[in-house]
Amino acid sequence: MAGHSKWANIKRQKARVDAKKGKTFTQLSRAIIVAARNGVADPDGNFQLRTAIDKAKAAGIPNDNIDRAIAKGAGTYQDDEAVLEEIRYEGYGAGGVAVLIEALTDNRNRTAADIRAAFSKNGGNLGETGCVSWMFEQKGVVSVDPVAEDKLLEASIAGDADSYQAIDDEIDTGAEVLTEVANLEHLNQTLLQQDLSVRDVELRWIPNNTIEVSDPEHGRSLLKLIDTLESLDDVQNVVTNFEMSEELMDFIMV
Repeated sequence: MAGHSKWANIKRQKARVDAKKGKTFTQLSRAIIVAARNGVADPDGNFQLRTAIDKAKAAGIPNDNIDRAIAKGAGTYQDDEAVLEEIRYEGYGAGGVAVLIEALTDNRNRTAADIRAAFSKNGGNLGETGCVSWMFEQKGVVSVDPVAEDKLLEASIAGDADSYQAIDDEIDTGAEVLTEVANLEHLNQTLLQQDLSVRDVELRWIPNNTIEVSDPEHGRSLLKLIDTLESLDDVQNVVTNFEMSEELMDFIMV
């Protein structure tokens, strides 16, 4: 069940660049809106909403803002005429790297223009819907604090997980457990019942194959593209399928 996982390496490499850069209040509030809209508006019965609220509170968003975001998602907030729409954008970065973007916007023309500009200014191209999504698979991911591997294996099997990977590097320690999307809440509850300390529950797009980036200029363009996209308030998530050696990462960041 365990083993080397390239998608986890991609995530950790990006973390080295942005140093756990926090999302804006707008992005976090919109994550709450989406979670409330996609399920019940009660965090006790909606793990996605519960996780979004926890992240918002950790970032210092006031409770009134959180309550307002929940109401917007539930359709009970009457003072806001803006209608938020979930859109997925797809394209290619430098070197043919696939880029998948999840956005939540009240103006798709504005968002498309901003995303297209980010691609064009950083050596990439915005493509048609479906051009790269076939290269990714959406999974449920539960992140836990460090735990003995035998206990992690036992709990993962009990929760019908697909796989797990222990993490121990300068960015993070702990483990990530993968499962099918429909099984995510069952896995989450099972890990909690097995006394594992769960710190995050999320849906994540994971590349089926990766591209090794060895050209420094391509590497710089890709990291700048991701940073530019993630800085847009309408963008909720950016996923790519590239890998980069630590040596090249260090060289680029000098």
